[in-house]
Amino acid sequence: MPTPPERVTEEAEVRSRKRLIDWIWPRGPLWLRVLRLVFVILLLPYALILLYWPPFIHPISTLMVSDLALFRGYDRRWVDLEKIAPVLVKSVMMSEDGQFCSHYGVDLVQLKGVIDDALEGNETRGASTIPMQTVKNLYLFNGRSFIRKGLELPLAFATDFVWSKARIMEVYLNIAEWGPGIYGIEAAAQTYFKVPASKLSASQAALLAAALPNPYVRVPNKPSRGMRSIAGIIARRAAASGDYVRCIYP
Repeated sequence: MPTPPERVTEEAEVRSRKRLIDWIWPRGPLWLRVLRLVFVILLLPYALILLYWPPFIHPISTLMVSDLALFRGYDRRWVDLEKIAPVLVKSVMMSEDGQFCSHYGVDLVQLKGVIDDALEGNETRGASTIPMQTVKNLYLFNGRSFIRKGLELPLAFATDFVWSKARIMEVYLNIAEWGPGIYGIEAAAQTYFKVPASKLSASQAALLAAALPNPYVRVPNKPSRGMRSIAGIIARRAAASGDYVRCIYP
């Protein structure tokens, strides 16, 4: 007697669910299953590098995911790189990563200095490049730790290899945090200066770049005297950037 079509369909669905469960949590000793799961989690960001490569993909950061999970919401308005004022791009580059166009994701000279300082017991300085900050925001977590840095470095090299410099800068400027719940340059420009990112002035761009290292304390439209001083330095560097920004503006 033939099996009813409904039962065949139900059995196929059961087998499909079972295959999915076996793929996510395969059979075997617990330690082996945990090891496989960790391996998949570690490989996932590398798959996302390829997924996020096309320009029509607008990725979100782990902080945005966290805001959604905690029902806080956020303001992010994606804007293409060509619709961002060049002076803002130059200001961020000169402030955050002056060697952006010449390194391959990691500034090895700066990194060596940080390692030497750490080995000598001295206070370490920041050596994060824009690719490193981009992968941290996209795939990892905040907080200073050797584990995070160990994950961050190969991801930065891989991202710089697969993506163009323009794509890295575009994604970074659209996921960077500029205040509580404020992500990306378009939301920041509209929030703090009531203008689109394409209309930012040199002084506004410098203030926004100066706020990036500590966006919860540094408010671009309410700068302290120290923040104004930092913004002035950034503005002068941006005006004289020249060949430093050739990978974005030949």
